[in-house]
Amino acid sequence: MAEKRFSLLMALPPLIFAALAAVFYIGVMREDPEALPSTLEGKPAPALMVTQLGENAPFTDADLRSGKVVLVNFWASWCVPCRIEHAVLSDLAAEGLTIYGIAYKDKATDSLKFLAELGNPFAALAADETGRTGIEWGVYGVPETYVVAEDGTIVLRHAGPLTQQIVAEKLRPAMENAAR
Repeated sequence: MAEKRFSLLMALPPLIFAALAAVFYIGVMREDPEALPSTLEGKPAPALMVTQLGENAPFTDADLRSGKVVLVNFWASWCVPCRIEHAVLSDLAAEGLTIYGIAYKDKATDSLKFLAELGNPFAALAADETGRTGIEWGVYGVPETYVVAEDGTIVLRHAGPLTQQIVAEKLRPAMENAAR
């Protein structure tokens, strides 16, 4: 009988571990790993504390309240996903969409080399070398893209690289809602 009780005690830790693992797995799979919370959606875009990037046209807070829906894209030359999404941004710019770019925690020379190599899809550019504007906007990492309504209200925040699918499923509906 002692042997039987001993074997039950030995089976208990793996059973507890399996139960906890199942609970953890269900919890993780229930949440969207791409969805990072944004406290700014529905609120005015924070003030820009940025500098001009090279000779490129700068943009200001007033540009975000210009009466048209715009995108604000935080990116960096050292960011591999930023390189991947660049073609999507170029396509959107070619359609006539206004995209403002903020080089996040990047050296100006590196940012300018990146744009010289891949092209510049941005209507205007700014540099956030200290990351202060990124903090105010709630940037977790680059790339991040914000849909900003005509009145300067943030409508949507997308963390991660843009793809054609994300543009179709998330950005375009948000831009259409913002224009109403």
